[in-house]
Amino acid sequence: MTGNNISSKGFRIYSVARKVFIYCLSVFIVAVAIFFAADKSPKKSMFGFRYYTVLTDSMAPEFSSGDMVFVRVVNANKIKEGDIITFNPSSGSDAYLTHRVTEKITDYQGTGVTCFRTKGDANNTDDSFLIDESRVIGKVKFHVPKLGVMVRFVQLRWYFILPLVALMFVFFKMMKYYFDLKSKNDSAQTQQSIKTE
Repeated sequence: MTGNNISSKGFRIYSVARKVFIYCLSVFIVAVAIFFAADKSPKKSMFGFRYYTVLTDSMAPEFSSGDMVFVRVVNANKIKEGDIITFNPSSGSDAYLTHRVTEKITDYQGTGVTCFRTKGDANNTDDSFLIDESRVIGKVKFHVPKLGVMVRFVQLRWYFILPLVALMFVFFKMMKYYFDLKSKNDSAQTQQSIKTE
């Protein structure tokens, strides 16, 4: 086997691996976006995490508007100062905030209830209210930049998803056609070169 054939075989393997990776990644992104967008419940979860789209820049630069935070549900006794938590600030609202704990009060006014004082990293002052443990969802474990933007896009323009999937299939078919054609051309040039020698 010549060095050129080895190189050609390596290139083909690389091309196939790259296409498979791009294909799987694209399908995963679209599937996850659809999954997130379809589940609008405030108690939505995936693999034991709840996820929320950040709507403001109050926690910048930790994360910004449009990012998605993934929250692990934990007991209040596992939360400490400096942790970032997601909570419901009001019983009359379905809104959720994600701020950093600046103070933990373990026995608020002798009631035995644990409360938390919180603050957005980008804010100048603490939040004007205390959060009792019953309103805490959990601790933020990680976030994905701008994933919330994608989810919002899918929620509002779900009818673009099917054409997007179709375009992905067309793209990969064209890539396959291109590599097949290139392989045939390379083979023809090799045979022509052998004949002229």
